Amino acid sequence: MSALGRVVRSGAGRRRVQTLVIALAVMMAVAASVLAGSLFVVSGTPFDDAFARQHGAHLSVRFHADEVSAGQLAETGHTDGVRAAAGPFRTATVTPRADATGPGWPMTVTGRAAPGDDVDQVALTEGRWAARPGEIVLSAGSSLFPVLGKEIRFTGLAGDPALTVVGVARSVTGTSDAWVVPAQMPALTPPGGGGYQMLYRFAEADTAARISAGGRSVTASLPATAATGEQSWLTVRRSAEQDTALYVPFLFAFGALGVVMSVLTVGNVVASAVGTGTRRIGILKALGFTPAQVVRAYVGQALIPATAGTVLGLVAGHLLAVPVMAETEEAYGTSSLAVAPRVDVAVVAGALGLVSATAWAAAWRAGRLRTVDALAVGRTASAARGRWAARLAGRLPLPEPVALGLVRPFARPARALAMGAAILFGTVAVTFTFGMAASLGEVMKAKAHDAADVVVPAPQPDFGPPGAQRPARRTAADPTAVAAAIKATPGTAKYYRASTVRATVDGLTGTTDVVAFTGDASWGGYTMVAGRWITRPGEAAVPSPFLTATGTRIGDTLTLGGLGAPVTVRIVGEVLDPRNDGMQVFTDAATLKAAHPDLTETSHHIAVAPGTDAHAYAGTLAKTLRPLGATARAGGLGAGGDMVATLNALSAILTLMIVAVAALGVLNGVLLDTRERVREIGIHKALGMTPGQTVAMVLTSVAVTGLTAGCMGVPLGIALHRRVLPAMGESVGLRLPGSVLAVYPSAGLLPLVLGGLVIATLGALLPAGWAARARTAAALRTE
Repeated sequence: MSALGRVVRSGAGRRRVQTLVIALAVMMAVAASVLAGSLFVVSGTPFDDAFARQHGAHLSVRFHADEVSAGQLAETGHTDGVRAAAGPFRTATVTPRADATGPGWPMTVTGRAAPGDDVDQVALTEGRWAARPGEIVLSAGSSLFPVLGKEIRFTGLAGDPALTVVGVARSVTGTSDAWVVPAQMPALTPPGGGGYQMLYRFAEADTAARISAGGRSVTASLPATAATGEQSWLTVRRSAEQDTALYVPFLFAFGALGVVMSVLTVGNVVASAVGTGTRRIGILKALGFTPAQVVRAYVGQALIPATAGTVLGLVAGHLLAVPVMAETEEAYGTSSLAVAPRVDVAVVAGALGLVSATAWAAAWRAGRLRTVDALAVGRTASAARGRWAARLAGRLPLPEPVALGLVRPFARPARALAMGAAILFGTVAVTFTFGMAASLGEVMKAKAHDAADVVVPAPQPDFGPPGAQRPARRTAADPTAVAAAIKATPGTAKYYRASTVRATVDGLTGTTDVVAFTGDASWGGYTMVAGRWITRPGEAAVPSPFLTATGTRIGDTLTLGGLGAPVTVRIVGEVLDPRNDGMQVFTDAATLKAAHPDLTETSHHIAVAPGTDAHAYAGTLAKTLRPLGATARAGGLGAGGDMVATLNALSAILTLMIVAVAALGVLNGVLLDTRERVREIGIHKALGMTPGQTVAMVLTSVAVTGLTAGCMGVPLGIALHRRVLPAMGESVGLRLPGSVLAVYPSAGLLPLVLGGLVIATLGALLPAGWAARARTAAALRTE
């Protein structure tokens, strides 16, 4: 081994605490960066690859068959700006019953003779394409479980047509729930129903504005009411990415904190090593080391732990990515998503490059030192520093150890600033994590949106068409009888009931939950983002993702299909509700009375009178409801959240790592300080300072730094929270109201501020104990 290599190895081994600090700081930064970078790549790549491979439609538009002809629609494919078009295809919204034994959900069926080529090439995943009437190909995301050979009977249509599943396919832009040959469509189209579908690919379609312009262009020559709905590929892409995109802003925030802390930590450690090793630097130069070799020695001492931290960070990043990517693996037939190698390479190169540059800048002073000056300089700080602070502290009515500790940061301002920066970022991370957990809790409350004291849960909803025969095994309590029992139970203050059916919306494939209320549900915990809650029949409140997917806004109307008759509602409010990807419609039960009068699958939500015990009330009501086939329980329906649990776990892990780095940064600074002051501490002990007073002096030396950093870190953490949380909401199509962001109570800020003091104290405990245990005679003999 060369002489330079021996110097590097001995330096890294001698400074074990500093080595650990650098390794942990780099590990945290690399882990967060790998996770953020990989999710950023994964969130778009599967969809983009599938879209390019299947020539996905930039825009799919549904038209009313009575308003426009197939020939007119075919002409729109030659509009300027349209690169390719497919259609028109006949479509219909029907409600099947699988094997005629269970309930079905409304679905959109399209007549296509082949999977397609130039536009929306539907990819078969199982079986084959439909070749004759009586056969059907189901979408992989269909509400019916796609099994080859299954018979699907459409009992609500003339002749009760039955179709056999011969294939399972996937349209990257979700243009339909099922496909049949065109000759099958007349039998699946109810009288007065059905429509056409056109699929377009534009020359320019990378923004929502260009998609909208293309849509206006292709419909310009058609009647204004011909188009009944449309869907942009950007909307589908956003929905496909949202499972992983949610994590990206949050992880980028932690990654940025980790990178900055790594730079500060490496710079501080190397600068401190140069400052305390001045005499050693002089000896190395006297032995023939060049300035460049001295600088490289200190850079090498930083790179050894940084390399170890990088390896550990890569492993941690890959492990943390497993639960986050789990939900994305089957979205497009991807067998196993993993961290992209280019992300690993970029993060490793960036981390080691930053460490090298920071260490080189901090060690540059070592190379410039003259040999004679380096040999002549001692280790003790200038006694002139902090004299004014010492005089001021001496006049205060404080114990002597406390006064001595308070003035120490002014004797070593650069070192105190470095420790303060580490504590600052630790406080920022803790404050941000506290706020994020509280905000996610508010989102979960909005997801549950059930402030009821007692609930009567509904059985499995009946998603079949009105009047369809139910299997004998499926029974539901009469909502009217349940309501009468609730009103008659002593202690009832107010209640409402909610019924769920499924309907289709023009322009969207699949079905949408429609929740119909009987009674005033405004007190039930529904968090409004904009507009107001429903107050009369014909009104609806919808979540933000629904507005985005349908291209609607408050004040617009929309038509619900798949029921006994089309139902038109006007949107009056935007509600915070992340359930079912935000694809829900809330309305009054009277709105659906004509189209779907049989709302039997109903839950009841009760607020008890003041002073009434909810558990006792629930027990009494349950006894009354038992003969009716229903039950009651205290508390609302609740809402789980695996994603929220993952986010909270990730934030807790990353925050603990940042706090550990901050505490180790303080430990490093205090350790250097106590080693420099070992003779001074020996003098104090000789004059009567007890071990307890020594500990108090050392801990007090970081108290001002910790409190100052805490006072600065809390507002910075709140500011970070107010930037990141809305970005997380936007990544999944949710707009967050002020109630979700205003989660920092005034009384809760003091503990967060004191968190800086706690971090400082944790870091200073070990050096304080070492100083207290040091023998007086040994300390006095130390130069």
